[in-house]
Amino acid sequence: MRILVVEDEVPLADAIARGLRREGMAVDVAYDGETGHEKSTVTRYDVVVLDRDLPGMSGDELCKEILSSGALTRVMMLTASAGVDDRVAGLSLGADDYLAKPFAFPELVARVRALARRATPATPPLLTARDVELDPARRTVRRAGRPVELTRKEFGVLEVLLAAKGSVVSSEELLERVWDENADPFTTTVRVTVMTLRKKLGEPGIIDTVVGSGYRVPTAGSTEV
Repeated sequence: MRILVVEDEVPLADAIARGLRREGMAVDVAYDGETGHEKSTVTRYDVVVLDRDLPGMSGDELCKEILSSGALTRVMMLTASAGVDDRVAGLSLGADDYLAKPFAFPELVARVRALARRATPATPPLLTARDVELDPARRTVRRAGRPVELTRKEFGVLEVLLAAKGSVVSSEELLERVWDENADPFTTTVRVTVMTLRKKLGEPGIIDTVVGSGYRVPTAGSTEV
């Protein structure tokens, strides 16, 4: 999942981003409302974690802009105020959730995951192809019943490919969905990750390279290229 953190307290913003990345999420950061607005217009985020009290373009304004765009992005408001009236005001703007500072990080993670599920089409409990099974909730992969240990990026790539149900996924899309804005689009990051993923999954291979287009995991009904 792709997350945008918009928070003007730099240490807090960076701490949130580091923590969410440890949970396997791709996270971008903006330290003011204008930058957050710019990023939200060029990238589709599953969730925006948004400080309400931002200088320049306020969190309230940015929330309205995100909602008016028609995107499926979910918005979680952060604020230093824990008052009921403040929470009601934030939710009335259209925010999907509201969390007062200070907060427990595990609660933030749980809420972000819940919002992300609402921002994307429902996925089956297990994603499968041949004898490979991926459990998004438990973040486990098994092949022929045996566990396969993957890095967070390898897991993310496999999850995106399986969820595509036989459709081709470009390297650019994999880079956008699994990595974050710090990834260099001109590197071989995606190719190397797919290569190590194939080795760990073993034979027979399930990931096809579609020359000039990207990668796919064929399904029973997919057409050969």
